[in-house]
Amino acid sequence: MAATNVSPAPYSSPLAEALAEDVLARLDRYARIDTQSAPGPRDGSPSTERQLDLSRLLVDELLAIGLGDAALDHNGYVTATLPSNSGSDAPVIGLIAHVDVSPDAPAEGVEPIVHRAYDGHVIHLPRNGTVLDPERMPALTKKLGHDLITSSGDTLLGADDKAGVAEIMAAVAHLQANPDLPRPTLRICFTPDEEIGEGASLFDIEAFGARAAYTMDGSEVGEFQDETWSAAEVVIEIKGVEVHPGFAYGKLVNAATVAAHIVAALPTDRLTPTTTKDRDGFIHLVSSQATAGHATLVLAARDFDDAVLAEHIALIRDTTTRVAASWPGVEIDIRDLPQYPNMRSHLAPF
Repeated sequence: MAATNVSPAPYSSPLAEALAEDVLARLDRYARIDTQSAPGPRDGSPSTERQLDLSRLLVDELLAIGLGDAALDHNGYVTATLPSNSGSDAPVIGLIAHVDVSPDAPAEGVEPIVHRAYDGHVIHLPRNGTVLDPERMPALTKKLGHDLITSSGDTLLGADDKAGVAEIMAAVAHLQANPDLPRPTLRICFTPDEEIGEGASLFDIEAFGARAAYTMDGSEVGEFQDETWSAAEVVIEIKGVEVHPGFAYGKLVNAATVAAHIVAALPTDRLTPTTTKDRDGFIHLVSSQATAGHATLVLAARDFDDAVLAEHIALIRDTTTRVAASWPGVEIDIRDLPQYPNMRSHLAPF
């Protein structure tokens, strides 16, 4: 859970109402484009060519709006500029969102569904037997009277972060069409591969040229986040000793069994997303793939404090090494990969 500064803001306003249908139309259009990123080390940027399908569309739409410098660079970053109409002293402000969606669930063939004026009932989506029940999802009860947008039940919707993309595009179109509204120079950037921790890795800060930038991605209306987790991914590769079960006595080392013991040895009463809140860090098992011969565990480590994050990683390493010592013949490889730092450390000087 990221630390936040929350300022009161109405859910609706005349401007929000004026832009709502444009934002909805854009989200529907963008969500239908499969932009799933791919986990693991990248051979290039973006990690998948399909992200460029949306990026190219966004360039075309920005040019049509009137942002003549809109372009897609060789790393898959879309940039554009809406010049100030408030004088040369106005600051340059950035607006950022990411085009990719998570690789953790299906993202092809998305069909957005709009549920108008939600009245609190159970929503039965048409595919995959997916049910949205306010008793199991209390957040739904806070959305009474709102229009909800879901997928059809068998894919991601992709609102993370195509909702952010749609918001920025609708805002820029509105500002360009209403030159009487004062504005600073706005720099726009739509990035690839955020979901795999690479969204900022090739971001050209100098070329972007903004004094400050805001990422439209998640949170609640009226909420401004000035701090995030520091994050790392820990990948544990386990190579067992495969022997036919009929000849396995004293020889077989089952990698899947070793993986299960490692997971069981990690804390369950603390340091998990289920048992932590607010500024508590955690260790989260993201995925497990295992056969008798080979197993891979992927864990996410999170904390606001870099030193404590290092302790979480050390705990994973120490636990894995201790468990593996009980299984002669097993081979273990542990890699920890930094994903992103707490942005507070970068904002603090300002």
